[in-house]
Amino acid sequence: MDGIQIDITNKCPEKCGNCTRYCAIIKDQYFMPLEDVKRAIDSTIGYPSFTGIMGGDPVLHPDFDEICAYAASKRTSHELGLWTTLPKGYERHAQRICDTFYHVYVNDHKRPDIYHWPSLVAIQEVEPNRRKMWNLIENCWVHNSWCASINLRGAWFCEVAANMAMLWGEGEGWTVEPEWWMRTPKDYIEQMEKWCPRCGMPAPLALRPSVQHFDDISPGNYEMLKDKVRHPERFKIHDLSRVTEWPKMAAYKDYDYRNRCAGKYGMFLIINECNTWTAHMKHGQGMERPEKSILETINERFGT
Repeated sequence: MDGIQIDITNKCPEKCGNCTRYCAIIKDQYFMPLEDVKRAIDSTIGYPSFTGIMGGDPVLHPDFDEICAYAASKRTSHELGLWTTLPKGYERHAQRICDTFYHVYVNDHKRPDIYHWPSLVAIQEVEPNRRKMWNLIENCWVHNSWCASINLRGAWFCEVAANMAMLWGEGEGWTVEPEWWMRTPKDYIEQMEKWCPRCGMPAPLALRPSVQHFDDISPGNYEMLKDKVRHPERFKIHDLSRVTEWPKMAAYKDYDYRNRCAGKYGMFLIINECNTWTAHMKHGQGMERPEKSILETINERFGT
């Protein structure tokens, strides 16, 4: 997996369709208490990849400055990542973001060619054959390429499972303690058996543009969740049909798009040697211009 995400809040200014944090529908919105965030950060010390600060939008957290300062005191900037829409009204955090995080992932989800997978369309309803269902789960693209997670319910092998537990309001993750992440797949069985069959991420399903404010859901999941969410009218009952082709998935990684988003905070982004994005303040706004221009960095990186 790429890293460990610490979901410090599930509040977000956006209302994206098929959000894997269920920000627009979940009843129990939260800001993780500062002491819990510190415990989560401490638990990732020694982890060989990065620790991500995520939401919702983490910049909304009332203790965001303190969280950044604590994270920077425990892990190097190269070991820290931030996922944010850069919400309006929080521009004061721009320099703190540049100082703390080497990996900054900006996406305001306002492009119609940014798509979200329908996580609430249960694969157990799409593929009733249990052997075939578990084969798809074992090869889930999220499990193989996304992140483990920590939220109010503990530590999880998968960030989608973590947030499904928040949405359903049931189940506890592992204790957040040093080296909890040393577990191997054989230790995931309990979490997988509870949440993977209810999840649509391993299933070959059509995607929804995030600017469409609806959440696709399978009939069985709808019956379980319709009385547990804030806005059940957002649900669109899925017909359980499958697809074999998908639209381009990485539109949000467009260089100009991300830099337009970063510009709202007086920042610009440069692709670093890890092929992720590092944020800098624009010239005259708190940081000197880098020795290399953005174009020179791109040319050096990609040879174009």
